[in-house]
Amino acid sequence: MFSLEKILLPVDFSDRSAAAARFARPLALRFHANVTMLHALSQPSYEFNTEAFGAMLPERTELAEDELDSFGAAELAGLHTRRLVVPGDPALAIIEHIQQEKTDLIVMPTHGYGPFRRFILGSTAAKVLHDADCPVLTGTHLDEVPKKDDVEFNNIVCAVDLGPSSLRELSWAAALANEFQARLFLVHAIPSLPEADGDYFLPVPGNPVPTAALERMADLQKQAGTHAIPIVVGGEVIKSVARQARELSADLLVIGRSTSGTLLGRLRTQAYGLIRESPCPVVSI
Repeated sequence: MFSLEKILLPVDFSDRSAAAARFARPLALRFHANVTMLHALSQPSYEFNTEAFGAMLPERTELAEDELDSFGAAELAGLHTRRLVVPGDPALAIIEHIQQEKTDLIVMPTHGYGPFRRFILGSTAAKVLHDADCPVLTGTHLDEVPKKDDVEFNNIVCAVDLGPSSLRELSWAAALANEFQARLFLVHAIPSLPEADGDYFLPVPGNPVPTAALERMADLQKQAGTHAIPIVVGGEVIKSVARQARELSADLLVIGRSTSGTLLGRLRTQAYGLIRESPCPVVSI
């Protein structure tokens, strides 16, 4: 049975961390999950004296614990929360924690800033996405949902490459969609097909490529026991998937992050690009 019992929320006290907490909230409420807020105290810079840093660590830890006690009070009100302050590199601290605690989901923002943020994936987020063995919810637009609005998951898009890991990705997306009674769309992009105004919902006479893809998608859905709306699109993968997510008013995009090395393989260029270009948060499995 699908469940999210443990959610990790890395916190650096930024507005984006507070926004990430708003996305963790409906998931934690739905699954009665325990939310762990984790703040890592890293050494300020390589030039900083290690001995001096160690001497300051107790005081810095106490200050961080005080700040963490009140951080996200509104966003996480009524939830089962635990607050941890640990020393060390944030990415390493996150990976160590999820391995020890068997975390089900990490919810964290990317940290690209300014007009170029769509092209930047913060170093901590990049390391976590590369090394984490659990799903990660992230995105460049977490802070753009108005604070007065509750985060909802009404439309979920699952983008697959039809490789070995696609069944896992679709099953995860379908289980989440079922919990929130959301519409689920299954999207596959084929670079060799030209971009089109419409979508290849049905077999195209004289063009066996969309037909074969739809047949494979139907087989995938049969294995997963799902009834998502299948969409085959042409054109460059990142742009095509992002466009579909936008046109479908997606609240969440689910993609693969496996070790297969395929088109949507473990944080290869496609996955990085999808996270950057997606108009909505992305869960990478």
